Amino acid sequence: MNVAILYRDEIKEYDFGTGHPFHGERYSAFMHMLLKRLAPDDYYRVLKAEAADNQDLLKICDQDYIDFCRDYYHSAASGWVGFYENLTRYQSLDNKPIGMPGQLEAAARLIVGQAKMACDLVQGGEYKKAISVGGGMHHAKQRFGEGFCIYNDVAFSALYLIDKYKLERVLVLDTDAHAGNGTSEYLRSNPNVLYIDIHQDPATVYPGTGFVQEIGANDAKGHTVNIPLPVQAGDASFMKAFDEVVLPLTREYKPQVIVRNGGSDLHFNDGLTYLGVTIAGFKMVGEKVREMAEICGGKQIDLIASGYNAEVLPYAWLSLISGVADLPLTVEEVVKVPAQIEQDQVMEATEKVLEEVRYHHRNYWKCFRD
Repeated sequence: MNVAILYRDEIKEYDFGTGHPFHGERYSAFMHMLLKRLAPDDYYRVLKAEAADNQDLLKICDQDYIDFCRDYYHSAASGWVGFYENLTRYQSLDNKPIGMPGQLEAAARLIVGQAKMACDLVQGGEYKKAISVGGGMHHAKQRFGEGFCIYNDVAFSALYLIDKYKLERVLVLDTDAHAGNGTSEYLRSNPNVLYIDIHQDPATVYPGTGFVQEIGANDAKGHTVNIPLPVQAGDASFMKAFDEVVLPLTREYKPQVIVRNGGSDLHFNDGLTYLGVTIAGFKMVGEKVREMAEICGGKQIDLIASGYNAEVLPYAWLSLISGVADLPLTVEEVVKVPAQIEQDQVMEATEKVLEEVRYHHRNYWKCFRD
């Protein structure tokens, strides 16, 4: 058994309240479907992590930010979500809870704790793959939360692996439909990380970053690789992005471990995004990530949280991790696939994007010079 799935019911407290697009039922819906379709003992094990403490959070956040998040979200969970001094100094308004939210800050600490445990399990050799259900808060920054994200467990994972295990080549792959602007800020100058981000064209969706020209800074130029795919890019576009950019880079970089984040918002019927991936496409993405991980002995940490169509989400997550972890699962499509999505009619635009990516990185990677 080489797969650990990190989850505990308290993760459901990561819930911004009724009417907010990010709610905690996503986690229990997924776990219910997983446990119903595949028993844990033979193929994976469900483990519980401890919450991150202040010393863990200080690796990625300033103390005043941590203090604010603790006090503000504790007040919100107690039923008070009105005016709060310095709110917009530390949080965007989309991170303001509605009505009666869950214990958000406590759950956010647990998400970072799961990331820490996942790193330890994989680096310790106990498991080849560790999947954190609820992870992937890639918009959060050192002293500012946004995009439904409070503490950035993606950046934490990379920095923790470098700090504790002295790794020199960590590959972070973001397959969320939105660009990971927070993760990018943390890692853009770090020469020990290759950060690859596949997402919807940032001219058409939040957060408006992640263009091909953003390639990293200082000694890490060329180590940030943005792949902004056109609206309605589907399974074939994603496969092409992996085959022509992501896999060649991975082979040349030779990572010691891979950290991936991203959930179901690539789906064509997500509601907040406008890409074209099908349920079958999620399995393909997972299989491509598993192929990448073969380069580092199968070692991979997976962080999964996003997606805004409650009906689609558990099916997409299940399909994704079945590809990542090679689980014997077949997951059906829950919404009829439109003809234009099935045919991936934006392939020509996708090819132009991939050509631009290779052009902007040709001076940094041999695989793009041919």
